[in-house]
Amino acid sequence: MHFLIIDGYPEKSRDKFKTVGSKLAWECYADMLLGHMPDATYDVIFPSDPGSGLPEDSGLDSYTGVMWTGCDLTIFHHHDERVVRMIELARKIYAVGIPSFGTCWGIQMAAVAAGGEVKVNPKGREMGIARKIRLSEEGRDHPFFAGKPPVFDGFISHYDEVTRLPPGATLLASNDFTHVQALAVTHKKGTFWAIQYHPEYDLHAMARLIVAREEILVREGFFKNHDDMMKHVEHMQALHQSPDRQDLRRRLAVDDDIIDPGIRQCEVKNWLRRLVIPTASRQK
Repeated sequence: MHFLIIDGYPEKSRDKFKTVGSKLAWECYADMLLGHMPDATYDVIFPSDPGSGLPEDSGLDSYTGVMWTGCDLTIFHHHDERVVRMIELARKIYAVGIPSFGTCWGIQMAAVAAGGEVKVNPKGREMGIARKIRLSEEGRDHPFFAGKPPVFDGFISHYDEVTRLPPGATLLASNDFTHVQALAVTHKKGTFWAIQYHPEYDLHAMARLIVAREEILVREGFFKNHDDMMKHVEHMQALHQSPDRQDLRRRLAVDDDIIDPGIRQCEVKNWLRRLVIPTASRQK
C-alpha cells in the first residue's frame, strides 16, 4: 500500500511549527497512517512551495490512497495560485479514482473540488476542541464511522466551513458550531471521506498549535494573555504525559474520545479498511 500525503502548508507556516516544537502536518499524518498500517509506504508533497512538482495522472496511478492534511490558506481565494493548483490536483485525483481522506482543509477540498462551496463561518473560529459532534442518521450507518460513538469531541482549528454540499455528497456529522463536520463525497471515479476536525492531533500537538497561534487567539479572546494561554498549554501537555490524571481530565473537560487514539482515529482506520483496501483489491 503506497500513499500520497499532501501537506498544503506554506514553508513559512511549516517553519513556525518547527519554532514552537510541533511536528509538521505531514509528520502527524505519517504517524497516524503507520500506526494503523505499519507496512505502508508514502510520498509527501508540498504544493504551496514555489516550483514544487505535482504528480500527473499517470503518476497518481501508483498510489492506493491520498491523504490531505490541514492548511492555513483560504480555499475560496481563487486569486491564489497555490489554492488553484491544489483544487486542480484534487479534481485529477477524483477523475483517476483514488480513495482520498482529509481533515480540515481536506474536507473543504473534498467539497470544492466536486462543486461545493466554502465560506467564512459567521460564528468565528472553532479552536481547541470541537464539542458534541453528532453523527447524522447517515453517519451512524456509514462505514467511515463504524465503532465511533454517536456523539464525541475532537481536536479542531478552523475559521472557514463547508456551506454548500457538492452533488454526490452525504453529510455524516455536525455540531452546534459547524454544520458540516464530516462528509463522504463520490465524484467522477473517486470517493473522498473527510472531516473538519483533526484525529491526527494529540494533546501535545494541539498544545503546540495553540502556542503557534498565540497572537490570534489572545486577540480573539480565547485567552486573556500569554500567561493564561501557557497555563492551559501546560495542563494539556501534562495530561498528554499522564493520561489517567482525573484532575486534568476534569479541568480540560476531555475524555477517552480525545485521549485514546483507538477512538480518536477510528475514522482513518475505517477509511483504510473499508475503502482503501477493498478498492485496491478490486483494481488488481
